[in-house]
Amino acid sequence: MSVTTLHRPAHRDALSLLETAFEEGRMVTAFGRCTVDYDGRASSDLGPGDRLVVCKPDGTVLVHTDENREPVNWQPPGCTQYASLRDGRLRIRSERSSPAERLDVDFRRLEQLTVYEIQDRSDLALTGSEEDLRSRILDEPELVEPGFQPTATERETAAGPVDVFGADADGRPVVVELKRRRVGPSAASQLRRYVEAIDEEFPEEGVRGILVAPSVTDRTAALLDEQGLEFVALSPPDGDGAAVEPDTDDAAE
Repeated sequence: MSVTTLHRPAHRDALSLLETAFEEGRMVTAFGRCTVDYDGRASSDLGPGDRLVVCKPDGTVLVHTDENREPVNWQPPGCTQYASLRDGRLRIRSERSSPAERLDVDFRRLEQLTVYEIQDRSDLALTGSEEDLRSRILDEPELVEPGFQPTATERETAAGPVDVFGADADGRPVVVELKRRRVGPSAASQLRRYVEAIDEEFPEEGVRGILVAPSVTDRTAALLDEQGLEFVALSPPDGDGAAVEPDTDDAAE
């Protein structure tokens, strides 16, 4: 796990780290003196106070005080996160379009900013894991697309090992990144890095990248489209060999 921490950073240094974190789908925690403004299905304002803000790669934002279990304000998964400077304050904004909601956290003073690149290794010990999903694809490559032929698993690249590597029906190299559950923007960023690494090996062949998972967030779908990457909705099998159905929220999106 990669961790970057800034103690009492200047706002511009914090802004630079936040922009990179949101672009690459990292988890963020920020603690400092801030105000909170929400506008959406209702409206609320929270005056200056010392608070902990957690921004997750799936778009979730939580604002915590030093009391109680529940956050004093929050945004659900699927929101888009931004960072900016406004009137000498550092702003973290979370918004979504349906329903229209906006949450602004303005830091007057930032005591600590930490960015995490997290991988949930617990998946490997569960039924319906990424390994199960890989086995399913190796047994039935056409689940990725007709004509797909896997040639290697855990193929080493300069960016790390590729889950499944192969070629499409036209012979173009294909990088397949596997996730056992609904994923956020970090998965798109990871796939992009693998494609770029393979592209250096095959610069004339037009390397394709395909993310295989039960579902993705709206922001992730947009990133995949922007970067010319693809998505295939597929779940790992359960203990009886049947495909695991996506969560209700996943299916609704």
